[in-house]
Amino acid sequence: MNSLNAPPTGWHAALTLGFARHDTRTVLATRRHHGPLVVQKSLHPEGPGICHAIVVHPPGGIAGGDALAIDIDVGNEAHALLTTPGATKWYKSQGRFGAQDITLTVHDGAKLDWLPLENIVFDHADVRQRITVRLGEGATVIGWDATLLGRQAAGEQWTQGDWRSNFELRDANDRLLWAEQAMLGAQDAQRSDGTGGAGLAGFPVFATLWAVGRACTRELAESLAEGLPFNDALRAGITCLPDNVLVLRVLGREVEAVRQLLISHWLTLRPIVHGVPGELPRIWAT
Repeated sequence: MNSLNAPPTGWHAALTLGFARHDTRTVLATRRHHGPLVVQKSLHPEGPGICHAIVVHPPGGIAGGDALAIDIDVGNEAHALLTTPGATKWYKSQGRFGAQDITLTVHDGAKLDWLPLENIVFDHADVRQRITVRLGEGATVIGWDATLLGRQAAGEQWTQGDWRSNFELRDANDRLLWAEQAMLGAQDAQRSDGTGGAGLAGFPVFATLWAVGRACTRELAESLAEGLPFNDALRAGITCLPDNVLVLRVLGREVEAVRQLLISHWLTLRPIVHGVPGELPRIWAT
């Protein structure tokens, strides 16, 4: 967590998972954890070739001073799907920021579906998040990151705090394929009508889905763009970057609508990018 300059106090937790291909089966071969960050039993609901794992943070959220590190390694030709049982909550920071550092390494010919449920940023939360994706030769990945500013269910807006995130996508030679930074300050971005939105046209929910692989072409992006919404409740756009990288961006009024848009596009992209049918993780139905 040094790259995030993590605070010295609070919950510190780390989880390392390694997936390996054994004949026709993908298995969870490595599992190490420190502190309150664990994974439930690995599952194979789609058959032996795809291993599902659910990342669990028992405290239920990240407070000021907490520092979490998640390191996922998908070995050659393996296929892993990871999700969470609920949203990641970022609590009031009490003068200290919370931090999460996620590293996803997908080796030659491997596949990864990274599908955590959304972040919920509480009022007065100070957040630092970093996601680093490293891809081997012929690897494919579909992942997303979604954030809700303020607790909608409690009628709370995000009036004070900061959200800072860094994302990097690199190939097997450590060549940078795509990078971006986001720095959102609630107090500086409040609108005169009180709706907030942190410079996001007043929308409290924002998300990015990324897909990488040989099938991620400009033609695919153009075909998907035709059906994307652009209205007062939900807006989305898709871009094809160099090196076969698709980026879908979403703004929304309600987190459920954004989540369903991400899921529908993952289901569409999975057979195209990974070559396997889309099937919803069972945990989402509970």
